[in-house]
Amino acid sequence: MIIAEHLTRRFGDRVAVENLSLEIAEGEVFGFLGPNGAGKTTTVRMLAGLLAPTAGRAIVAGVDVCAEPQRVRLLVGILTEHPGLYEKLSAWHNLKFYGDLYNLPNPEAQIEKYLNLLGLWERRFEPVGTFSKGMKQKLAIARALLHEPKVLFLDEPTSGLDPESAKTVRDFIAQLASEKRTIFLCTHNLYEAEQLCTRIGLIKQRLIKVGSPQQLKRELYGRQIVIDLKEPISLSEDLQLPFVRNVQANGTRLLIQLDDPEAQNPVLIKRLVELGAQIQFVREHDRSLEEVYLELISEEKP
Repeated sequence: MIIAEHLTRRFGDRVAVENLSLEIAEGEVFGFLGPNGAGKTTTVRMLAGLLAPTAGRAIVAGVDVCAEPQRVRLLVGILTEHPGLYEKLSAWHNLKFYGDLYNLPNPEAQIEKYLNLLGLWERRFEPVGTFSKGMKQKLAIARALLHEPKVLFLDEPTSGLDPESAKTVRDFIAQLASEKRTIFLCTHNLYEAEQLCTRIGLIKQRLIKVGSPQQLKRELYGRQIVIDLKEPISLSEDLQLPFVRNVQANGTRLLIQLDDPEAQNPVLIKRLVELGAQIQFVREHDRSLEEVYLELISEEKP
């Protein structure tokens, strides 16, 4: 659904995006992560046909972005970080204006559908300038979806929202994903990315790494299990198990790296019990996406 090949954008001597190549399947929620100034918004603008690349090419929804940018804009929906709504107009008239621009045959039905889905129907005739930030963000999402786009670009969709509004937006994104829409999500919210995205790409002008959150964690840290003991135990090299890669002991807690915990845990637990360990809990050590992000970004040379 989205293919980028060696996509590059320069502003004078400054390289905003360098040699970006990736492929995103139909129905995928793809998270795009990186620090401020890493090229996320520039990438979105190129893929949405709003900014011409300096080099490279992209295909979005089967259309060449460079050859037919206007057609691409008709096929995608985009939520920018600053949505730019008409604040003196009502929510209804904001959406009606865009529905007319898209030449929708029945914009009223679409307006009613999305205002209801996002909980704004009762306030449809109130000026947008009286809305909270969360309500404006939901209205901007409705505007992006009004023409039922095949691809949706969301740039920081929950930025600055209170927890309740942020959850509403996240739940709505998850609902859209269940409808097999392709969603390209730029966010600084790593919890959000981990919960919503099937795959994640890390960018710092260049694409650093792509994979599912779980793949990225395992590639960087391997798999580790945490074993909580009733009392500390001295292990030294008594484990004598060839598949144990590393053992860290901290009081009553052991952190052990294995290749295949599902197959190797029973043997490991049996050996620990033979050595006198009184085991209370066993679980896999789940690294946070934040740890992965910070390590990979810090490794990337500026």
